[in-house]
Amino acid sequence: MQTQIVLNLPDDLYQSAEQLAAGMKRPVQSVLTDMLLTALGVWGKIETPIHLWSDERVLDASDSQMSDGQSERMTELLDKQQRGELTADEKPELWALMRIYEVGQLRKAKALAEAVQRGLRAYPKNAPAAVLGGGDAAGSRLSG
Repeated sequence: MQTQIVLNLPDDLYQSAEQLAAGMKRPVQSVLTDMLLTALGVWGKIETPIHLWSDERVLDASDSQMSDGQSERMTELLDKQQRGELTADEKPELWALMRIYEVGQLRKAKALAEAVQRGLRAYPKNAPAAVLGGGDAAGSRLSG
């Protein structure tokens, strides 16, 4: 289900969204929708709880990665930031890509923990037990 809304955005915010969309070669509406999903999905208000996901969806999420285009652009912007050459127009784009990366990594980690708990993946030998949600008991339970 989707709900259509009309937003009044400040011109500079819309211009930043346009630049981000152009850099990603996607429509502005799609980029803004993804940004909202990314920002709000962190609090579990959008996505179905992971324990209700199918095994296939859990495995897909545990293997997910940022798209090559987004990753390359983020690297480029981070390099520019490191050199002190990041423009004011590029800052929102970098923020958005960093947020996409952070949320993606969090989602991937939760999916991996769920996959291990379901027995779909082996417990990573180099991961601390607390990362997969259970201290020493979980580590010994899953590795044995």
